[in-house]
Amino acid sequence: MCVMQDIVVLTTLKMAKRHAYEAQFKLKAISYVEEHGNRAAAREFKINESMVRKWRKLENKLRQVKKTQLSFRGHKARWPELEERFERWIIEQRTSGRSISTVTIRLKAVSLAEEMNIEHFQGGPSWCFRFMKRCHFSIRTRTTVAQQLPADYRYKEKLAIFRSYCSKHIGDKNIQPSHITNMDEVPLTFDIPVSHTVEKKGTSTVAIRTTGYEKSSFTVVLGCHANGQKLPPMVIFKRKTLPKEKFPAGIIIKANEKGWMDEEMMKEWLREVYVRRPGGFFHASPSLLICDSMRAHLTADVKKLVKQMNSELAVIPGGLTKELQPLDIGVNRPFKVRLRAAWERWMTDGDHSFTKSGRQRRASYATICQWIVDAWANMSAGTVVRAFAKAGIISEEPHGTESDSDSEESEPGMFGGDLAQLFNSDTEDEDFEGFD
Repeated sequence: MCVMQDIVVLTTLKMAKRHAYEAQFKLKAISYVEEHGNRAAAREFKINESMVRKWRKLENKLRQVKKTQLSFRGHKARWPELEERFERWIIEQRTSGRSISTVTIRLKAVSLAEEMNIEHFQGGPSWCFRFMKRCHFSIRTRTTVAQQLPADYRYKEKLAIFRSYCSKHIGDKNIQPSHITNMDEVPLTFDIPVSHTVEKKGTSTVAIRTTGYEKSSFTVVLGCHANGQKLPPMVIFKRKTLPKEKFPAGIIIKANEKGWMDEEMMKEWLREVYVRRPGGFFHASPSLLICDSMRAHLTADVKKLVKQMNSELAVIPGGLTKELQPLDIGVNRPFKVRLRAAWERWMTDGDHSFTKSGRQRRASYATICQWIVDAWANMSAGTVVRAFAKAGIISEEPHGTESDSDSEESEPGMFGGDLAQLFNSDTEDEDFEGFD
């Protein structure tokens, strides 16, 4: 009889298994404890009461990890004070928009260890990996190139000042959303290739075909109103004369030797595009024109012409267009995504011609302009209004309106430093001093 009991006990012990519980399960049990106590929680969740007490001690850690985290296994930090200081340093650097590599982490950690008189710290790759895991750091792909913040770091104050001026001016002159306009230049290239493609595994070379014009640039000038309406796009080609082609309706074609905005092009945009805003021909209603601090926007002749059109020029402080310019915030990117899609369709299915040497010719000026017209027409009014709201120019975002998603795309038509600099602000260090 005793032998049979021993067999039963051994069988029971053999069948018992350890269970691993996810963090969300543990937090659920902790919440139950707050109302019913440890013992009731143990009965409800069919666990040992000692586990409940242990989980309660780990509550803060449990709330910081993934819901599916099973345990806190792994080596504890050998130099906790060093890692705590170093974690704060990394967070400060990333808050300022600076990039941090694993090499930087190791070098800085060794330097910090010397300052703290810590001996035998080598800061090797294995320590770096474990430190990142303990502090929940990972290697991430850049999602955007952030503008450099103003040197004095008073950017929040500058944001508030600019928005306050806009709000006061709009309220004092009772400017309607249809008369609040933002304009911006978008630099593009004739080829807009992607940086990723589907390919067989193991392929040593992954080539993406273009027509060879991915460095030939032109400029598209976009304008839109706070009520979601859009002005016709204006394109500036890098030519001495206008192309002799039949262009689609709904777009203004210009040309100069550099292919970007200058004072003369800005005045032509005001006379031929900005005048098309509601009531713009007779200048009957007061208007607000928001633009960045590019030199071409700020000349005396441009300011005078804007005044003559019963409009005020609100210039965004240098370095803050990512925060204050509606087109930069939510419109330019999906617009570029649509242009890239049109270019890819043309490369795949379009009618192509070739030179005598067999080189494929780029898309014609008229074809490119048609892509621009179509892409701009497909931008929804909700996207435009939402961008103005995010910039803080208007107070409310639209409800129930569709937006233009572009989260899975990257920006096409990016340039090297020299060319990109031509489209940057010439007055990055200037403050906002009111309306010009």
